[in-house]
Amino acid sequence: LVLLGNGVVANNLLMKTKGHNGGWIIITAGWGFAVAIAVYIIGWVSGGHINPAVTLGMCIAKKTPWELMPVYLFGQFLGGFIGAILVWLTYYPHWQKTLAPQSKLLCFSTQPAIRTYRWNFLCEVIGTFVLLLGVLGIFDSHNGIAAGMGPYAVGILVFAIGLSLGGPTGYAINPARDLGPRLAYALLPIRGKGSADWAYSWIPVLGPLVGAILGTVAYLLYVEPLSALMKL
Repeated sequence: LVLLGNGVVANNLLMKTKGHNGGWIIITAGWGFAVAIAVYIIGWVSGGHINPAVTLGMCIAKKTPWELMPVYLFGQFLGGFIGAILVWLTYYPHWQKTLAPQSKLLCFSTQPAIRTYRWNFLCEVIGTFVLLLGVLGIFDSHNGIAAGMGPYAVGILVFAIGLSLGGPTGYAINPARDLGPRLAYALLPIRGKGSADWAYSWIPVLGPLVGAILGTVAYLLYVEPLSALMKL
C-alpha cells in the first residue's frame, strides 16, 4: 500500500522524475490502485486489513475478533514504515534534486492545505466515515458483489474519497499509512529535509479512528436493519 501510494506522490513531487507535476488525479488514482492491489495480494490471507481504522470497524461490527487487533496493528504500522523506506530507495537520486523540505515530507505523510486543527480533524473523520460505510456496504452479502471484485471496488472507493474529500488534508484515512512513514522520514538520512511535523501527527491517527467508529455504528444502526425489512 505505502510503496505504491507514497510512490505516486514521490513521482509527482520530487524533481527530475518522469511523473513530475502529474497532478492530484494521478495521486488519487495511484492510491486507489495501491489499495486494490494490496487487498488482492493479502485479502485471502487476512481479510485485506491494511488500515487500523478498518480493523477497528471490523472489530466493532464483530467481523474480526478483538484479540487479533494487536497483531493487525503491528503488521500495519511495520508495513507502513518499511514501505516508506522502499519509496526512499526507489527515488534515491531525486531527494537531493528536490530543494523544498515540504515536498519531501509529503512523500511520506500527509499535511493540511490550510492548517486548522479542528477542521483538519473533522475532514479526516468524514473521509474515514465514508470509507467504513463503503467497505461494509461493498462486502455486504445483499450487494451480491463477487468476491473477486471486492478489492477493485474498495480501490474505487478510496479513489472517490481522494477526489471528493481529500483536498483539505491529503486524506490519510489510515493511521498506519501516516504514522509509520512519518517515523521513517524522521529517521532516514534525507539531505535537506525539514521537521516531521509531529505537532500535526495526531490528526491523521485519531481522526480516522473516530471516523471509523462513527461510520461502522452508522452502518450497523441504519443500513443493516434494512435487510430485515427486505425479508418481509
